[in-house]
Amino acid sequence: MMDIRPLRRVVLALFAIVIIAIGLTTRLPGVAWPPIFAKCLGSALWGVMVYCVVAWLRPGWHLARVALAASCVAVAVELSQLWHPAWLDAFRATRMGVLLLGRFFAWADIVAYLVGIGAAAATDAALRAR
Repeated sequence: MMDIRPLRRVVLALFAIVIIAIGLTTRLPGVAWPPIFAKCLGSALWGVMVYCVVAWLRPGWHLARVALAASCVAVAVELSQLWHPAWLDAFRATRMGVLLLGRFFAWADIVAYLVGIGAAAATDAALRAR
């Protein structure tokens, strides 16, 4: 039986790159996304990206385990926004910091992350079934 994990990792990496590119468009000032849509879509896509990274790191894991781990990472990152040491706030003030960690805690972001992770897990399940 062929080990599909190397191929899975390539597909996940490519998918993550596409998701990041789409997600970045939600934060571009010249793109005319409605602000609330851009915020929710960007957060959901961030959740998808976290799912892809966890699945890439652990290609042999069952998708429920990947989804749970990705959810824990996403919630932990959002909760970290309640913690404000100077060094972390300095990183959050950079473009990379705000894209990776965000600045302000919001329950709505957690919901959007979980929706994105759920959509990624559903897509993963459908692809695995094929």
